[in-house]
Amino acid sequence: MKSRTLFAAMFLLAGYIQQVQGQADIRRVEPAFWWAGMKNPNLQLLVYGPQISELTPVVSHPGVSVKQTIRLENPNYLFIDLDLSGAKPGAFDIGFQQKGKTVRSYTYRLLEREKSSSLRKGFDPTDVMYLITPDRFANGDPSNDNMEGMHERLNRTFKGGRHGGDIKGIADHLDYIAGMGFTAIWLNPLLENNMKEYSYHGYSTTDFYKVDPRYGSNEDYVDLIRKAHSKNIRIIMDMILNHCGSEHWWMKDLPSKDWINYDGKFAPTSHRMEVVLDPYASAADKKMYTDGWFVETMPDMNQRNPLMATYLIQNTIWWIEYSGLDGIRMDTYPYPDAGFMSDWTKAVLEEYPHFNMVGEVWNANPAIVSYWQRGKINSDGYVSYLPSLMDFPVQETLGKALPQKETRYDSGLILLYRIMVNDFLYPDAANLVVFPDNHDMDRFYTRVGENLNWFKQGVLFLLTTRGIPQIYYGSEALMTNAPSGDHGSIRSDFPGGWQGDKVNAFTGQGLSKEAAETQQWMKKLLTWRKTASAVHYGKLLQFVPEDGVYVFFRYDEKQR
Repeated sequence: MKSRTLFAAMFLLAGYIQQVQGQADIRRVEPAFWWAGMKNPNLQLLVYGPQISELTPVVSHPGVSVKQTIRLENPNYLFIDLDLSGAKPGAFDIGFQQKGKTVRSYTYRLLEREKSSSLRKGFDPTDVMYLITPDRFANGDPSNDNMEGMHERLNRTFKGGRHGGDIKGIADHLDYIAGMGFTAIWLNPLLENNMKEYSYHGYSTTDFYKVDPRYGSNEDYVDLIRKAHSKNIRIIMDMILNHCGSEHWWMKDLPSKDWINYDGKFAPTSHRMEVVLDPYASAADKKMYTDGWFVETMPDMNQRNPLMATYLIQNTIWWIEYSGLDGIRMDTYPYPDAGFMSDWTKAVLEEYPHFNMVGEVWNANPAIVSYWQRGKINSDGYVSYLPSLMDFPVQETLGKALPQKETRYDSGLILLYRIMVNDFLYPDAANLVVFPDNHDMDRFYTRVGENLNWFKQGVLFLLTTRGIPQIYYGSEALMTNAPSGDHGSIRSDFPGGWQGDKVNAFTGQGLSKEAAETQQWMKKLLTWRKTASAVHYGKLLQFVPEDGVYVFFRYDEKQR
């Protein structure tokens, strides 16, 4: 009897061990949680784990149903389409079955959505953005300078290295930013960039749902936004839909061959964005531009894959809903698939009708930039839903116009006048973001030869012309860069952001007379601009420049 009991026990144990060994280890579910009551009731989950595709997901929860399960050539991925119509906030189990038996389970959470979430208002012409490269602004928490599991370590002596700026450094100086008169902060990317070198800039994402731990945590980011809102500062997230980093977790085990363009093998982009609009462009030229990679460490994602497209759209909505964002700056806007970008903007604005997003279309031709703005009627039938664009035509022209002596038609301030005339091409020129420089180009003070008069005239123009101004961190203290244009020099450390800095622009200690005066001048101008209704939404009247003088007015019913 004992032997039979022992045999039965051993048989059951062997079966249990075999069952456990056959279970799929669920390593990732993205997005990890969602919200009840979203306008779009559909949710697609990416589930990743060894041989997960062999299992069948089942859900038993009121208002939640599995619409379909999608399996790919890689058995380690499973995509689950859920219908959340009528779902209530709460937790429920997703069972993963094999031969009718549940061998794995994952508890999924639906959070309660704030009632006002869909009504959030994005940045607008009442704002002035302060652009910050987080690694180079202020080191508020030295304990996260080097983190276990992260490839690149602190090296402040290297221009292209990690210098230690973080979320706490930004949070600690919100009073300075608000006191200067800025009403919005655009942060260069904060998401995980676990690359082996040159990771500080943030544009090689290795996890789309995680803040880089050298900056802080997801919770730290949410807390920063909450604190900024308490000081009437909006937060704008820098996003990248065109590419990821070569160290992204999925690059080691791609879901499908077409997940990354050119079958996951490096092929450089041509950077010829004109081909998107070119009525005579060859298919080969279009493919080389859109599908080509920036560099070998930035794999170009294929947004024509519907699973990738849904993943990226949901990731955007997740960050808006989770963190409380007020806007998005979209990197390399014309590089991804154009049809996808239209779908992306439309999906975001359907959830958040009053939200604002600005796209980077780095081109000096207003005809090309205006093609991408919402309301533009394009000859090829392309429909865009993007509200705002970076005004590169004005940025490039301003830097040329100020230092040049005016001749009749082709130099000096007449260039600025002529570029402004092109506003007739834009459906909404008032919603363009105007700027003298950013993280990818020479600082404005450097570009105008450190001529303080030209610098002030340029900034004054941008703070009073139509549009939404953006100022790069440190410009108020006349930060410059080496003539080489090295990005590490352009994105140099904000003086005073590190313990022991001899110059501190936060307090004014050690600033040159010119820098200190410029800082106070800009503060006065930004403070005045907050109440300048004519500059916010007023009309613009300009006169053709004569004898080196360009005259323009902003006016409304209250102010001129």
